[in-house]
Amino acid sequence: MAFLRCDIKSAMLGKAVGMNVILPQRNGFAKGIFSPADDTGFKTLYLLHGLSDDQSAWSRYTSVERYANMYNIAVIMPDGGRSFYTDARNGFPYWSFISEELPFIAEGMFPLSRKREDRFAAGLSMGGYGALKLGLRLPERFAAVAGLSPVVSIKRRFESPDSAAWLPELRNIFGSPEEAAASGDDLLTLAQQAKDSGATLPRILSICGTEDFMIADNMEFNAAMHALEIPDFHSYLYPGNHNWEFWDRHIRQVMKFFFDDQLPQE
Repeated sequence: MAFLRCDIKSAMLGKAVGMNVILPQRNGFAKGIFSPADDTGFKTLYLLHGLSDDQSAWSRYTSVERYANMYNIAVIMPDGGRSFYTDARNGFPYWSFISEELPFIAEGMFPLSRKREDRFAAGLSMGGYGALKLGLRLPERFAAVAGLSPVVSIKRRFESPDSAAWLPELRNIFGSPEEAAASGDDLLTLAQQAKDSGATLPRILSICGTEDFMIADNMEFNAAMHALEIPDFHSYLYPGNHNWEFWDRHIRQVMKFFFDDQLPQE
C-alpha cells in the first residue's frame, strides 16, 4: 500500500486543504517491461474524521492502512475542519466540498472507480454524521455508508448540556435545528424524504458505545429509523466509550460490512 499526504486547493472553500490517501500498489512489475495500469479503478472508502481531529487522525490512531490492505481498497481521508460537513450559514461550504469537489479531485488524481457499487463512506462522531448524510442525500452515489458513535440529531446537540461548548459553532453552521431540517442537514428528515420518494438508499450501518455520551441520541435515532422501515439499516450497541479504542475495533466491522457483506456479531 502507498500512503500519500496531499495538499490540494479547493475552489469551493477558496483555500488549501489537506487530504491523506491510502492507495493499493499495482503488482506484477518485471524489469524492462512496463504495462499501463488497467482502468477499472479501486473501490474507495471516503473516511471522515471527528470534530477535534483532522485528515491525519484515522491513520495516526488506528490500523486503517492495514485493514485497507486486506481488501485492496483506496481510502480518502480529507480535512473537514469543525464543519459538520455542512455548508455553514456563516462559514465555509464544506458539504459542497465533501460531496462534489472532493470526489472530482480524488477520482481525477488517482485510479478510483466511479461506480456506485465501488464507493463507500464512513466516519466517527461528526464524521459519522457526515457519512450518513452522504448516504441519505446522495443515495445514487454510494453502495454503503456507516457511522461510528455518530452525531445523529442536530436538535439534541443544540439542546444537550454536553454540547454547550459547541453551541456558537452549531449556530454558525446550522442556524437552528429547524433550519437544519429545512436545508437537508437533519438525518431523520432526509430518511423520511427518501422513503416518501421511493429512493434506493445505500446499505447503512450505525454503531455506538453503551458508555458514549451520545448513546441516548443514537438509541432514539435507531428506533426512529427502524420505525420508518428503512431497508438495509442496521444498528448495533457495544460496550465502549467515545474513543479511539472503540473506533479502531469497530472500523474493522464496518469494512466487513462494506466489502464482505457481513453484519457485525451481536
